Amino acid sequence: MDNQNSSGTLYIVATPVGNLEDITFRAVKVLGQVDLIAAEDTRHSKKLLSHYDIRTKLVSCHEHNEANKTPQIITHLKNGLNIALISDAGTPTISDPGYKLVTAVAREKISVIPIPGCSAAIAGLSVSGLPSDSFLFLGFLPKKQQKQQHALEAVKNQTPTLIFYESPRRIKILINNMLNVLGDRKACLAREITKIHEEYIRGSLSEILQKLDKKESIKGECSLFLQGQLEQKTIEKEQLEKIILERLSTEGLGTSGLAKQISKEFKLSKKQVYEMILKLQDLKTV
Repeated sequence: MDNQNSSGTLYIVATPVGNLEDITFRAVKVLGQVDLIAAEDTRHSKKLLSHYDIRTKLVSCHEHNEANKTPQIITHLKNGLNIALISDAGTPTISDPGYKLVTAVAREKISVIPIPGCSAAIAGLSVSGLPSDSFLFLGFLPKKQQKQQHALEAVKNQTPTLIFYESPRRIKILINNMLNVLGDRKACLAREITKIHEEYIRGSLSEILQKLDKKESIKGECSLFLQGQLEQKTIEKEQLEKIILERLSTEGLGTSGLAKQISKEFKLSKKQVYEMILKLQDLKTV
């Protein structure tokens, strides 16, 4: 590897999220040629390196020791060593360790180069069936219910597709919180991406939750893709009254059910719609 200066280069190398064959030719080459590989879990990474007969020395760099390891790695880079950073799966720093290291290395004017490849967020988005021209990656939300609800409230009106990561143990809790805060939107739950038991469940949040409830257990890391807020429909009072009168005679819904249906469709206050329905019903009986 040729360097423009005396310092080495830090390579941010994406590795497979499941299927070992998803690694790029360039990633294999870089991992075999660098002087050192900083891995999130050396035991886990040995399986990948062994598969491709890569014998580069491994050191650990995870969320609990990243701050302590960073000065050592910078020293190695300044001494001319080339180092690759890898996580357990996917692209380092994306809901994985490495952000602090990259920031510190860049601050020292040392070259940081990405070796692109797998990312569960992008892989899942590509098959989610949801708009992919604009998306907002949110990763793991806070575990505490109140903080999680606040985080969801903060993105309630975002129109891009929303992307979340969650553990299989907490995915049903997250979906329930989404139903309460964001409503029953279209979604896709991706589980075990590229692995033997990979699964994609598409539908509304409530439909996905029903399917999860039928499972004896949920295994594998989950990526959840959620429809953004749809543009609000605007409607004049006269149009709304006409719709209410039509549906009162054809839908067969009670006052409360009709109010719920229309308020959800046009993003209106249920109380406001309910009172309008009562008023129109009274006028019909006069």
